[in-house]
Order: sequence, then C-alpha cells, then structure tokens
Amino acid sequence: MERNEVAPGMLLVAAPDMASEDFERSIVLIIEHSPATTFGVNISSRSDVAVANVLPEWVDLTSKPQALYIGGPLSQQAVVGLGVTKPGVDIENSTSFNKLANRLVHVDLRSAPEDVADDLEGMRFFAGYAEWAPGQLNEEIEQGDWFVTPALPSDIIAPGRVDIWGDVMRRQAMPLPLYSTFPSDPSDN
Repeated sequence: MERNEVAPGMLLVAAPDMASEDFERSIVLIIEHSPATTFGVNISSRSDVAVANVLPEWVDLTSKPQALYIGGPLSQQAVVGLGVTKPGVDIENSTSFNKLANRLVHVDLRSAPEDVADDLEGMRFFAGYAEWAPGQLNEEIEQGDWFVTPALPSDIIAPGRVDIWGDVMRRQAMPLPLYSTFPSDPSDN
C-alpha cells in the first residue's frame, strides 16, 4: 500500500489494533509538521462540555453538535479552533486563518467571531492536542500504528452521529475499508 507523507491538513488514522488508549479509533488532523515537531488534534473524540460553556462568543459558528472535542492528551486547557471556509474565500490573504488543506483552516481564536463569520461554513473546537518529537511519529507509522490520508472538509464538521474513523477507513484503498466496521472492543464481535 502506498504511503502518504505527513503534512498539515493530512489525517493520521489509528490502526484498528492501536495500543494507546489515548488514540484508539482516533483521527488526528495534522496542524503543523516540521523537523522539530508534529502537532495535531484528535477530531473524533467529543466531550460532554458545550462550547457555549467555554467559548460562548464562538457558539454561533460551531457546527452541531456544539460540543468541545478532546484534541489530545496535552495541554487540555488550551483550545484549538478548526474551520471549513466557504468556497471562494481568500484564505491566503487572511490574518485569521492558517490554511491546512483545501478549505480546512486553523482559526486564530484571537480574531473576533464576527470578523470570520461570513467566511466559515462551520467550526470545531478542541481542548488539548497531540504532539510528537522528531522521528517519533515516523516510527509509529512504520510500526503500523497510523495510516496517513488527506482530510476532507466534512471530516471536521461531521454531524455527531457520524463514525468519523469508520468513514475515513471506508474511503481508503483496500484492505483498509475492511476494517471500517472493526469494533472498538473486539470481544464485542
């Protein structure tokens, strides 16, 4: 199977047998990738905390369900905002957006929500993040813990009932779609 390169806007899809409880059945969107570090957020782990309780000024831009997602095990007091821009938005010249891929953007939360509202289809907010030291992620990919694939805008603003992990697995080359119904607890099978 051909291997995609890690880059901003790419997804890390946890292998069905991922040993880490923090990343079991997770999908991590890469926000930054450099020789010094790789940083991203888990887009598949929703919390019970409403965005209205944490960032009330952003709630109108938040896609449903309007819940805070658990971006990763590090710095869970830090919030990361990701968005999907409307078609035709000039992302390159925006001071509020950092383009990740296609219409996916990392939103500068120091911006006023009303300044970006007309440019966004929807947003998600993530408490915490995941980070890898130099060489660490590559080692995990080599040992089969992660698959790397491009993100779609729908991955970020998917409705709450969607199994993002299963959806992403289904759109991969064989044999990965076969794992899309892999239960989170194999003893349930």
